[in-house]
Amino acid sequence: MTFLPRRTFLAGAAGASLLAACGNGIGSSGARTIDARVDRTLNYLFSTYPATGDLRDKSAGMLVMPLVTKAGFGVGAAYGRGALRVQGATVDYYSAASGSFGLQIGAQQYSHVLFFMTSDALERFRRSPGWAAGADVEYALNQTGENLSADTTTTTSPVIAVIFGQAGLIAGATLKGTKYTRIIP
Repeated sequence: MTFLPRRTFLAGAAGASLLAACGNGIGSSGARTIDARVDRTLNYLFSTYPATGDLRDKSAGMLVMPLVTKAGFGVGAAYGRGALRVQGATVDYYSAASGSFGLQIGAQQYSHVLFFMTSDALERFRRSPGWAAGADVEYALNQTGENLSADTTTTTSPVIAVIFGQAGLIAGATLKGTKYTRIIP
């Protein structure tokens, strides 16, 4: 009989626990859970930052990520799941994943919403096998404590990102390099 070293066993057990926590969605209430979280997130966003209601009204669609968890110690990663809403109805579910490398330590959780301001931007997003947030994303910034602002150059952008509800120890949140992939919850 061969015995595994304790470190190998603990690493394997940790990996198996992480995989089990992900779940595959078969027979689960994943879609209902995501939709409920999206509803709560949008209620919070529009009541806390009323100016974002104008973005909602002018957008062709919104990708809502109710909770993204980011952690890093030299190498970092972030992951979250959410829903794409068009005219108030969920049309698809997506995951958001990113990785980073550099001087970082800590963990953070936040919510974000991508407002697709043109039908073309929304269609490009929906047709892509995996869409990465890049140079075409503008940010509506929380500049004065509780007020989110989107200036006139931001509101003419094809995609506007609103990041809010940050909690944790990593300063700043960005979506650059985040890949969005359609999922079946």
